[in-house]
Formats: sequence, C-alpha cells, structure tokens
Amino acid sequence: MTVDTSSAGDAGVRAEAGELALAAAVAAGEAVLSRRFGSSITLVQPEHLEGSGPATVVRARVVSSSFALPRTLVVKHYPDPAVPGRADPFAQEAVSYQLFTALAPDERMCPELLAHDGRDRVLVIEDLGRAPTLQDKLTARDSRAAERALLSWARSLGRLHAGTAGREADFHALLRRLGGPGRIEDPDLAAETTEVPRMLSGLLGVTVSDPVRERVATAVAQARSAAFGAFSPVELSPDNNLVTGSGVRFLDFERGRVRTALIDAAYLRLPFAFWPDALALPAGMSEAMIAAWRAEVVSVWPSFADDAELADQLTVSELLLVWRITRRVLPTLDLTRHATPLSREAALVTWWRELAKHAGYARHTDVAEHAARVAAALGARLGPHADLAFYPAFR
Repeated sequence: MTVDTSSAGDAGVRAEAGELALAAAVAAGEAVLSRRFGSSITLVQPEHLEGSGPATVVRARVVSSSFALPRTLVVKHYPDPAVPGRADPFAQEAVSYQLFTALAPDERMCPELLAHDGRDRVLVIEDLGRAPTLQDKLTARDSRAAERALLSWARSLGRLHAGTAGREADFHALLRRLGGPGRIEDPDLAAETTEVPRMLSGLLGVTVSDPVRERVATAVAQARSAAFGAFSPVELSPDNNLVTGSGVRFLDFERGRVRTALIDAAYLRLPFAFWPDALALPAGMSEAMIAAWRAEVVSVWPSFADDAELADQLTVSELLLVWRITRRVLPTLDLTRHATPLSREAALVTWWRELAKHAGYARHTDVAEHAARVAAALGARLGPHADLAFYPAFR
C-alpha cells in the first residue's frame, strides 16, 4: 500500500517558511530599533499576527532596556522588493504612519510609528493590544455594543479626514522620499464608464441611459478631484479596525493614500460593501453614522452642514461605489438559482435597492429609476429571498 505524504510534506514546508519569515521580521525589527536608539534592542516571544497583505506581522516583547519603549510592539516586515512602476505597499504604509505620527496623539486614529527603515522594508509600531475588532463586535450578539462601535468608527473616520485634510502635498513628498510614485492614481476608474453598461445589458438586459452615463462620468470626476481631499486607509473593512477604550483605531495602510473623503463617506451608506462578508445594518444606522462623521468634518468642510448638499455629494459617490462593486462582483455571480440572505447575490441586490432609495431622496431621478430597474432585474433572477441578512449583532 502506498501512503500519500504530499499533504504532510506541503504543511511542513509552509510551517518552515513561516518560521523563517517570523525570524526575518524579528531580525529586521531589532535592527531598525537598534539604529533608531543607538543601542542593541532584543525582541523575544514573537507571535505571528494574521494579515491579508504581503507583510509578515509579528507581536513581540521588548527585553528590558533603558529606552522608553513599550513592553510589546508590532513589527511589519515586507520581504519582497518594490516593483518599479507599481505602487509599493511598504512605502504607502510607512508614509501613512509618518503622516499620522506628525499629528497630535488625539488626532492619529492609528497606532504610533516607533521606527521604520526603507532598506530593510520594516516598520515598528505601537501595539494596541488584544482589543476586539469591529468585525468581532458585528458578529457577536450584543446590538448595543455593535451600535456603539459603528458610531465610533464613523467618528474616527471623520476625525481622520479632518486631521489630514489638505495634506496631499505632504503625503506625496514623503512617498517620493521612499521611492514611491509622485502620485497614486486609481487605474480602474476609466474602465468604470465602459465595462458596467456592457455587463448590465448582456447579463441583465438593462440598458444604461445617457443621463446615467453622464452621472457616472461626474462621479468619476469627483473621485479624481482634489476637492475634499484627505487621507484614506482605502481598505475599509471591519477586520482592519480595533475597538479600543479611546475609540476605533485604523490598521493596515498598505493601500493608504490621499483622495476625496467622499469616497470613504459613501461606505457609511453601504458599510464595508467591498468586504466579502458584508451584511446589512438595521434601519437608521447608516444615517446615524453619517451624522457622526459629519460632526467631525463640518468645521473643515462647512458646505456639508447643508443637508441637501451633503445628500447630493454622497449620492454621486454612492453611485460610483455601486457601479464598481457591480463591475467586480456581477460576472462572478450565479444568476440561475435563488440567492440566500448571506450571499453576494443578495448583497448586490441590496446595494442597488439602497442606491435607488437614496437617489430618490436626493432627487437624482434618473439614477433612482435606473437603480430600481437593475435591482428588479437581479431580483427576478435571484428569487424572493434576495434580501441581505443583518449582521449577527442585529438579528
């Protein structure tokens, strides 16, 4: 009898590679700390922290030293070199933390950067401990705690925007110092105006009118505009946010950049829509989150004090957000069977229905009618139960 040991062998190789990556991250962290403080610093008891990006992330304890370092810290090591001509996640994250470290502690909304080095491609940041993530709050069974966490997230997002408004030149100057591009552009924006109409026509039989195409073009121009520019983590998913005693803190800036804050604000209407596990929130929750965000930014952007102006701007951004989700998700869906309430099929139907509702409120009649047609076409294929379920905290 032949025994298949390939799985065990592959697991052993992965484990060994993981140990080597962990050791490399610790060594890089010790090196940059030693250079930063001018004396040898040793890190012990390394703990690998899961992450979805290219970095090896490690929590480690600092051996007693004469420096005012915390007892534990987090090392993020990017072992792969930058690819010329492409965005560099190490540079974007390092510059993001540098931008925040220059702010007052109550304006940072993220861990403090303790040291970084472009040669070793490593960052050492403050350890915020074992605080729950926003995802933990949404998947638990405490609706009050989840509501408080969402409002804290919205306030933190507003404070992040207000604290970094008008800092685009600073961000790009820091990025160039680390060898990054002069500007970070979204290469997919141009495709939004051409690919989605073909998808909607070919897969759903819904034609996109010229007025709606013009609305999308306006949304793309808004996304490219420097108006309301502020820092964005870009990766707005609940597993990238820690719920601490001082409020929600953002993690993972590997795609961090300066862009119009209205792109992020659209996520207050369709929270975490690009996250694969995104679910629905109860009535009124998004409106409360928008109010919390607006309270933080209105001193920087006074026009947002006008309800009609804010609704108009948010609807334009929401249209682009739904458009982009459709471009990414629609070709992957199974439109031949009924959707379950936890599926991406149900999520897409819900996002289009929400867009129709909000566009109606903002008197964007052409968008509202188009969104209602798309939602109806999706619902006709996906069945009567294509309503997205609430997060467990709100069931």
